[in-house]
Amino acid sequence: MNPPYSSPWAGRVLVLAGILLSAFNLRTAVTSLTPLLDALGATFGFGPTITGVFGMVPTAAFALFGVVTPFIAHRIGLENTALLSMVLAAAGLLARAFAGSTAHLLISSAVALAGMGIGNVVLPPLVKRYFPLRIGLVSVGYITILQIGTVLPALVAVPMAQAAGWQVALGSWSLLAVAAALTWVGVLVQERRRDSVLAMVHDQAVRPGDEAPELVEPRKHLLTWRSPLAWSMTFMFGMTSLITYAMFTWLPALMVEAGASPAFGGAMVALFAAPGLLGALVMPVAAVRMRNPFPLVACCVLAYAVAFPGLLLAPMAAPLLWVGLVGLGATTFPLSLTLINLRTRTADGSSALSGFMQGLGYTLSCAGPLLFGVLHEVSHGWGLPFAFLSVCVVLMALGAWRACRPQMLEDDLRVFGRGKG
Repeated sequence: MNPPYSSPWAGRVLVLAGILLSAFNLRTAVTSLTPLLDALGATFGFGPTITGVFGMVPTAAFALFGVVTPFIAHRIGLENTALLSMVLAAAGLLARAFAGSTAHLLISSAVALAGMGIGNVVLPPLVKRYFPLRIGLVSVGYITILQIGTVLPALVAVPMAQAAGWQVALGSWSLLAVAAALTWVGVLVQERRRDSVLAMVHDQAVRPGDEAPELVEPRKHLLTWRSPLAWSMTFMFGMTSLITYAMFTWLPALMVEAGASPAFGGAMVALFAAPGLLGALVMPVAAVRMRNPFPLVACCVLAYAVAFPGLLLAPMAAPLLWVGLVGLGATTFPLSLTLINLRTRTADGSSALSGFMQGLGYTLSCAGPLLFGVLHEVSHGWGLPFAFLSVCVVLMALGAWRACRPQMLEDDLRVFGRGKG
């Protein structure tokens, strides 16, 4: 056994801190904003269409940077890419606090979300590189922290805005992104010391191994589009994200239209995200132990099947139940992230699958917030929007059926690579 792997944790505490702090920052730009969109619309003079655009910007940014991040990581390294992601997140979050127009708010949000989109892709291969013997446990940790970073901003957005102004409610989250960036600076400094554990782990990870050579050539990332596994995971992840961001954007409006207060609508966004904490604790551990985790997906589909009719027909009859069940349905998100590492053998394979799945998946999910809003505006009701989401649940389940079967991405890439001669 090589020295860096004498202990799964030896010398890696700083990397673990970087992963966890980065994970917290991956959704703060989204859920700190959506509960305030009604108030910001009154301030800047935009209506439902621009609200839908704000809901679409996260998935568009995540899609674009899902595609390009593997190439960035190949050029500058995973650790430098993680640092870049947090620098962009911090800059964008801070700039939002000084927005003087709708365009400024959109552009600064896009910068923050670009950093978060890079972070989405780079964290799974970092887990695989530094914690190959503890993938399930570290995945539980970072996905749990990600969910906390999703819930907390939504819960405090309206109270913070009422107490200190929307500028503070939006800009204060930049401090945590700065903390994450500084941690990655520390990791990079440690890796320059050739006798450090981090340097040894890094050198061993980037050196082609004996059993499963890493796919170090960027052109091989392009072969991923021919993999049935990659496409299946894309539909599983993409439809989950579509539903999630449609709910992030429109759940407050749905609740206010049903007679609730804006603060209650913001609290429902937090409640919607809360089951993700349970999913983050359960899904990675269960997936690691199950040969085929599709029964977990079936439970999520059942949750949607109960929640959607409830929100449509009687939203205020049992809002905690309906919203909680929708949030439970969305826990296919942590399962998708865990499968990235369970369906690949190497950090580079994980990066390729993560980039493809998240890039194309988030592209598909861009339609969620915008189309949900258009269907609501056209029909003057919520029936068509929820019918649309129900179709997306079916597509998610079909993708998951194939993605959950035991298989490895590198096997597909080797076949296609030989086919290209």
